[in-house]
Amino acid sequence: MELDIIREVDPFIAETIEKELKRQQNTIELIASENFTSKAVMAACGTVLTNKYAEGKPHKRFYNGCGNIDLIEELAQKRACELFGMDHANVQPHSGAQANMAVFLYALKPGDTVLSMDLSNGGHLSHGSPVNFSGMYFNIISYGVNEQGEIDYDEVQKLALEHKPKLVLAGASNYSKIIDFKRFKEIADSVGAYFMVDIAHIAGLIAGGVHPSPAPYADFVTTTTHKTLRGPRGGIIMCKEEHAMGIDKALFPGTQGGPLEHIIAAKAIALLEASKPEFKKYAEQIVKNAKALANGLMDETMDIIGGCTENHVMTLDLRKFNKTGKDIANVLEKVGITANKNTVPNDPQSPFVTSGVRLGTAAVTTRGFVEEDMTEVAKIIASAVFSSDNELGLANLRERSSKLCAKYPLY
Repeated sequence: MELDIIREVDPFIAETIEKELKRQQNTIELIASENFTSKAVMAACGTVLTNKYAEGKPHKRFYNGCGNIDLIEELAQKRACELFGMDHANVQPHSGAQANMAVFLYALKPGDTVLSMDLSNGGHLSHGSPVNFSGMYFNIISYGVNEQGEIDYDEVQKLALEHKPKLVLAGASNYSKIIDFKRFKEIADSVGAYFMVDIAHIAGLIAGGVHPSPAPYADFVTTTTHKTLRGPRGGIIMCKEEHAMGIDKALFPGTQGGPLEHIIAAKAIALLEASKPEFKKYAEQIVKNAKALANGLMDETMDIIGGCTENHVMTLDLRKFNKTGKDIANVLEKVGITANKNTVPNDPQSPFVTSGVRLGTAAVTTRGFVEEDMTEVAKIIASAVFSSDNELGLANLRERSSKLCAKYPLY
């Protein structure tokens, strides 16, 4: 029905949306930062709430007519606090990067030192990359991972004592192990630093009880809502009560104008869904599927950074095959699997080429895949790597991935 309405006005957009739906339906989605929302979350994104300007906080708006908007936003705040055990939540960030920007604006002054994970080792652009605002305006000291793909907490402590950061940041865009938030907090306290955690990738796992929570330790917690949390594209900032007023001001008017209230409604729905018992089962299955995929790949002689995964994500290391992440990601798309090129620790290739491919299991788990399916996916991936120049072989692999997609219809 919605497409019929769009088609009347803009046939090209309607047709392209239909093509994208078919692509998603007929593709095994292994991009770790993507997921499929519920129909309820998706529906909320297209409501009349998109018409309303609501700069400011609930009951302290710069526009009239926000009574209903206030109710929705307050509910989203309440659900975020309850789900993650935090004192205060601001649900207005348009993205995770903007949530991180607001924390930096509140907690730091230009030139202050931040200790965070290096992008090439699994960190995020907004944690201090030199091409991002965070790296342009602050002094970034980076920690990485060891040969086992694990954070060396003793090294982090050493760097903290040497550089005396104002902010210690934990969290990553590509880290496959459980993060020790308690140890990070001890490191931050040892130098009198704020402790910030970006849980964008693991928010759904925390909500589902399969990853420890940073709530007892962190001053600030940021997240996206569209990855393992399975909500709309957007962000949330949570913090201790003592920082609430400052964080709110750092977001608006500090970094944003009017909030996207239709997206906030969708966030509220996703947070409700994440509080249900069935979401816990979902989170548990994400981890089971990730372990099955990693083990399946290693059974096929593939290398996984760190030799295992403890969450939803892993990095396929292609160095021994003399193949690049860019090439293999393109090959996988030919066989009906979407993933993204990604650096490996001490990568000899550039970030635009890479020696690895990042894989995640949140989206396929939403779709209904279980362990035996992930074993088949691992075989398809390995065969694609081995026969990347064999068009007939790739066509056969495409048929195998199509059968899996047909087994679990999407929408």
